[in-house]
Amino acid sequence: VQESSGKKRNKESSDEAPIAVHEFPSDLFTTDERRKGAVALHILAALYMFLALAIVCDEYFVTALEKICEKLDLSEDVAGATFMAAGSSAPELFASVIGVFITHGDVGVGTIVGSAVFNILCIIGVCGIFAGQVVILTWWAVFRDSTYYILSVLALIAFIYDEKIVWWESLILVLMYMGYILVMKFNSSMQRFFTGAKSKKNVANGNAAASSEMEDVKPTKEYSRGSVVMVDEIMHDSPSKFRFPEAGLRVMVTSHFGPKTRLRMASRLIITEKLVQAANGVETQVIDGKVEIENGNVPEDKPTEEPENITISPFHIPRGIGSKLKWLISWPLLLMLFVTIPNCAKPRWEKFFMLSFFLATVWIAVFSYFMVWMVTIIGYTLGIPDVIMGITFLAAGTSVPDCIASLIVARQGLGDMAVSNTIGSNVFDILVGLGAPWAIQTMCVSYGSEVMINSKGLLYSVVLLLGSVALTVLGIHVNKWRLDTKLGIYVLVLYAIFLCFSVMIEYNVFTFVNLPMCMEE
Repeated sequence: VQESSGKKRNKESSDEAPIAVHEFPSDLFTTDERRKGAVALHILAALYMFLALAIVCDEYFVTALEKICEKLDLSEDVAGATFMAAGSSAPELFASVIGVFITHGDVGVGTIVGSAVFNILCIIGVCGIFAGQVVILTWWAVFRDSTYYILSVLALIAFIYDEKIVWWESLILVLMYMGYILVMKFNSSMQRFFTGAKSKKNVANGNAAASSEMEDVKPTKEYSRGSVVMVDEIMHDSPSKFRFPEAGLRVMVTSHFGPKTRLRMASRLIITEKLVQAANGVETQVIDGKVEIENGNVPEDKPTEEPENITISPFHIPRGIGSKLKWLISWPLLLMLFVTIPNCAKPRWEKFFMLSFFLATVWIAVFSYFMVWMVTIIGYTLGIPDVIMGITFLAAGTSVPDCIASLIVARQGLGDMAVSNTIGSNVFDILVGLGAPWAIQTMCVSYGSEVMINSKGLLYSVVLLLGSVALTVLGIHVNKWRLDTKLGIYVLVLYAIFLCFSVMIEYNVFTFVNLPMCMEE
């Protein structure tokens, strides 16, 4: 019976689009039951996996990567463009890995393409509308990241045009990312060369609004050593202002680090300061170089323990109705991660950073697997192609944490950091998120093999992605490098147009690009 059903499936797949849902374990519900309402449970499960990925990435994975960079004594810019970029783009990367090695479908490519468009259009739009102020952008960061990004997208278009990826194409994508690391390494020298003047402010790529608020971040003299030494020297220069966590976060919002790293650390820094102020009920008071009151208690002398770690503990109920609700929903995840992953941000677990890194990677892989599984079932039940689910649902879910972080920093005037993140982080997603799994499959797992691109419409979506980047940069230029409500509405309209065209292309509205989905009763 199994043999005959297998032959039947192979026969069907030759005439219709392949079914990725067969690559996962059998679902508890039948297709008919899911159509009658059980699919809602799968949607809730997928949303919960988005939350799980956000928690494990931000609170454990990124922290472990910081420790690895510290131990390897990497320069800040190289660390930001490699390890830190990998930490914040982990959900997209693992979705791509699952798409290549498990489902053999386009869900991973669709997720990265959709996430790229979401980052550029939706996040900039949200920041422009809700920032509450007009933020002046500097042209260098946008020019640098968008130029390299356009080159990356052009390479992707050239490689997927024949609907297959061979080993040397995946290798070129990975090597292009090595080139991006070099660009970040010599960013300051290139900026001086192209702008003709040395930037006086070294925060958020020279944003004046950011510099006015954080100008005390920059050390009083130039440093050429690792980030840990810089943190120690900042503390030594300003003993009455910073403890180790605050000094570390302030170093990591400088332009030495990659765009997504600066964004995440700046949002953490802002949230941390707000939390401490809220806990005190007054402005933060500093006595003898330490915060006097923290969460209503006199803190112990543990200079490396970060205040925000208290708020994610499964044994500490936060203040505020919204925070309590989120804590209650997240409690099973918090408890599970608290028990299984040593938090290397705490002094007693600091030396176990490699174990934290490994276990966090395992959990990210598990959560990503369940996320893609649920999304595949949802798409199959509703008759939606994998690419559409990747471009819309998965892309938005994996990018929401960055959207929130971008809005937080944009409201503080750090517009450059938000915009630079939206474009710069996509370089990693395309070159490594797609290039690395393709390279592993075609060069290591099965040398000389090919990765097939099932959806012909994906090429059109990538071309639309290229157009969205060009139109966004053009819009910023025409708007005189200001991030405001007008620019925000413009890019959100572009995002709506992109989604409409992508969906219509996948459903063969304009031309025949996809075979019909194989549906089973």
